Formats: sequence, structure tokens, C-alpha cells
Amino acid sequence: MQKRHTFDSSQIMYRADELMKAASNRYRITVQVANRAKRRRYEDVDSIDDPMMKPAIRAIIEMSDELTQPEIISD
Repeated sequence: MQKRHTFDSSQIMYRADELMKAASNRYRITVQVANRAKRRRYEDVDSIDDPMMKPAIRAIIEMSDELTQPEIISD
């Protein structure tokens, strides 16, 4: 029997809310999350990193981390 990886849904909701608050356009940020999730889905076909986490949730986490920790994406 597979063990399901649990994550805190309230934390995901909080991160998504923070993304929405920081965005100037709610539609645009939603499309950006969807595009990142779609891109990650096809890039990580063979990834065994965390197969139970959906691409959209992973995209929300990554984007909120980039928002709160800008040193992650510094050039």
C-alpha cells in the first residue's frame, strides 16, 4: 500500500492568497500558475521527487517562495 504524502492545505491556501494579494491582476497570476504547473508537469515526467503533489500545488509553493524570498531567483 502506498503512503500518501500529506501537506497542510491551509498553508497552500495561505500561499495562494498571498500570491493573489501581491498580483496586480488576478487573472494574470492565475494564468502564470497554470502555465508553470503545465510546464512542470511535462518537464518532470520521470521525476520521483514528490509524485503525490499535484503540479498546480507545486507551482503555487514555488511562486510564493519566489515572492517571499527574492534571493531564490536573483541573477
